[in-house]
Amino acid sequence: MKLSDFKAALKDQEYPIFKLENGKALAPHYHLTELGKITKDYIDCGGTLRQESWLNLQLWEANDYEHRLSATKLLGIIRKTERQLALSQDLDLEIEYQGSTIGRYSLGKDGDAFVLKATQTDCLAKESCGIPDAISLPVKDLASAVNDNCCGPNSTCC
Repeated sequence: MKLSDFKAALKDQEYPIFKLENGKALAPHYHLTELGKITKDYIDCGGTLRQESWLNLQLWEANDYEHRLSATKLLGIIRKTERQLALSQDLDLEIEYQGSTIGRYSLGKDGDAFVLKATQTDCLAKESCGIPDAISLPVKDLASAVNDNCCGPNSTCC
């Protein structure tokens, strides 16, 4: 979800509700502990230099059960962040939330609730690594294709 979509959806709410994909709602007394722009410079396994930027919103639950973050206050935090970080792009929003470890989620919408959607890793250089299209291969064939084509001694990736 883009920041502009998130802000538009917040205008229709009094207290934003966040839930996990399994339907479990975050406690209504969650805190917003960070909102910031993240820029990642990296080289993928095919040797391509890449850069990505996104906005990171970190949610945390504490034992202060009387705490509630209103949509109005959240929009104010977003406006302040946009000014202070001079945000000019409509970036994707990523959510960090503490589960058994810190999880990174994309954000979706289900009715009035925002849904923390699990993110997945991926190879960005499949053609360089000899990775076939995972959608067309059963898991057992994909595993053998990876072992045969990618991370061997003569491979150009990994």
